[in-house]
Amino acid sequence: MSFEIKQVPDEADAIAPDGSEVRLLCQTASGSMAHLTLGPGEISVPVVHRTVDEIWYIASGLGRMWLSHDGREEVADLRPGVSISLPVGTRFQFRCDGDEPLTAVGVTLPPWPGPDEAVVVGGCWTPTLSAAGG
Repeated sequence: MSFEIKQVPDEADAIAPDGSEVRLLCQTASGSMAHLTLGPGEISVPVVHRTVDEIWYIASGLGRMWLSHDGREEVADLRPGVSISLPVGTRFQFRCDGDEPLTAVGVTLPPWPGPDEAVVVGGCWTPTLSAAGG
């Protein structure tokens, strides 16, 4: 596999299991990267990943993320420059609280295996979006 160079696409490639827009970026055998977007006032569907870890970097917008893992529960403020790790088994849900879209770059390790990876769970807020395929 050779190196890859990719620009964030104008149109979404997919809708994530949590309902957010996904624009696919580069991938290697070890991990994949995507640009995630949640519109103003939108609240994702809460999910948990079966087999992958994720690391998110907030690129723009304002919001919050609810996280729950191994008895620890927290709501984190999301703003540009914030990074969050989501170890496998972390239940999470996020929302856009600002007037502009909330965007993040997510790295998945190993690469995202497909739509059955995420399982809908109970969360902190009532979602405004529907789960992909739902």
